[in-house]
Amino acid sequence: MMNQLIQECEAFVKEELRHDASGHDWHHIQRVRSLSVQIAKNEQSGDLYLIELASLLHDIPDEKLNGSEEAGYEKLKGWFREKKVPQDLAGQLEGIIRAIPFKGGNNTGILSQEAKIVQDADRLDAIGAIGIARTFAYGGKKGQPLYDPELSIRADMTLEEYRSGKSSSLHHFYEKLLKLKDLLHTETARNLAIERQIFMEAFLKQFYKEWNV
Repeated sequence: MMNQLIQECEAFVKEELRHDASGHDWHHIQRVRSLSVQIAKNEQSGDLYLIELASLLHDIPDEKLNGSEEAGYEKLKGWFREKKVPQDLAGQLEGIIRAIPFKGGNNTGILSQEAKIVQDADRLDAIGAIGIARTFAYGGKKGQPLYDPELSIRADMTLEEYRSGKSSSLHHFYEKLLKLKDLLHTETARNLAIERQIFMEAFLKQFYKEWNV
């Protein structure tokens, strides 16, 4: 039953995200899933079944990929109903998924160990070389410029300001990506983040060098 639900979950997520060009595609999901399992095993912590399902489903209700957050969670709950997922399991998964997004630093609260692990995995995929590629993919999809030196780096944003305020892909490094390493929960994730952080810092240095010719 457990393996069957994971297989059905895979098929659902692949279908839902197969046309994504914003960096939230099936390959992102697979990386987060793999990192989540790796972290859980290294830390010897968390329920692997919950972690794997939550990592697979974590972007299904994302408001960036749906008309609204409410519409996204209705899609998730609709799949739970269709697959007759037990209410307690569905509730646990929804709780983990709601805890994962960054939301401009506004998504705070007490996290379960499973939520910490999946959040760490998702944040690792937002930094390093992959994180850089995803940032510019999402910025292009959103219609943001690569960089606008006349814009200021935003701080202490509301969720609405974070989602809809004027910014650039390069500003996103300072508004989110460079902050993530210090927000990770597990030692495994923190160790994996070191190389990725150094790579991002080197990229920014080279970017400014080329920009200011």
